[in-house]
Order: sequence, then structure tokens, then C-alpha cells
Amino acid sequence: MTEVLEPTLTRPVDDAALATLFTEAHTINSFAPTPVTDAQLAEIWNLAKWAPTAANLQPLRVVFPQSPDARQRLVRHLHEGNRAKTLAAPAVALLAFDKDFHELAPRVVPVKPELRDQLAANDDARYQLGRFNGALQAGYFILAARALGLGAGPMGGFDPVGLDAEFFPEGDRSSILVVNLGHPADTGSWYPRLPRLEQAEVLRWE
Repeated sequence: MTEVLEPTLTRPVDDAALATLFTEAHTINSFAPTPVTDAQLAEIWNLAKWAPTAANLQPLRVVFPQSPDARQRLVRHLHEGNRAKTLAAPAVALLAFDKDFHELAPRVVPVKPELRDQLAANDDARYQLGRFNGALQAGYFILAARALGLGAGPMGGFDPVGLDAEFFPEGDRSSILVVNLGHPADTGSWYPRLPRLEQAEVLRWE
């Protein structure tokens, strides 16, 4: 299990950690046959859950389609180019947000339990808050997988209506991302890095 340290000042990580998470990390398209255990998959969440969300509402929900039947049900809703690599991946995560996340507000935001009723009364605000923070948590999920030594291949190429009907027939969740997980097969597991925007194009001080 992930060790939780006592609160302390923020500590910078070393260059090796930065390389693992950012500067040398890639989207992985093919994986070694090394299995990924259920414990490893659970540990991704045990790490990612500590990152912030608005009001600590945590709308992300994760399904791991690991059985052959579940994997086949998943891939028929993916775009053609994503199917073969998803069938071959040691593990796959389907990330979605819970449309009823506000029901847990009294537990996760005990200082403001009235949030449940406020969000229940505003469908648009609830949806926007859930989708944005679910996507934010999806990013944390990818970084947590990398931090634990796994490669991640996130994909948005799927039919969301079909995928939601397949895995969330009650209509209570909405798909955000599909992420293949495992250990990279070799240096050919990813494409060459594409250009990033320059600092001057992105940053501004006032």
C-alpha cells in the first residue's frame, strides 16, 4: 500500500522521478506480456486519490475490463485503430465520472454537507463539475501509473454512447477515457515525441 507521510513542506522530486513522470515518459502503444496484477491496478488509485479535486468531490470511477468477455465488449466500441492494441494490453482501465457524485458530498466534504442538495438542484453545474474533475483525475491516474512503473496508453477514440450503454446501462456514469496499462515491450513501444509549445507561446506574467 502507498505510505502516507505526515504533513510537511513540499519537497521537490529528483531528476529520475521527473523523467519517469514527464520528460522521458511516452504514450505506450505496445506492451510486454508481463502480467499486471489486480493489486497493481488498485495501487494506481491508492496513489491518484490524494490529488486535488474541486471541493474534494472525487467524481472519477474506474472499471478494469480484464476478463476476455469484458475486453471484447470494450473493444467493439473503440475506433478500429485502437482495438488490436487494447486486446493485447495486459490491463485496461475505463475511466468515467459518476453523474451522482454529489450524493457522497456529506461524507467527502463534511464541512459543507449542503453541497449535495445544491448540486442536486443544478443539473448543468453538476455535470460540468463532474466531467471537468473526472478528467482532472484521469490525468492523475496516468501519472500514478507511471509513478508505479507502468506504461500508459490513454485513448479517446471510442463511441461514448455505445460504451456507456455497455458498461453503465443504468445511465449513472459517463465515459471519459480508456487507458491501456502494462510494461513497454521495447523502445518501439512508442512513437517519436511530437513538438511541445514554447514557453513564450504559453506563459505570461502580469
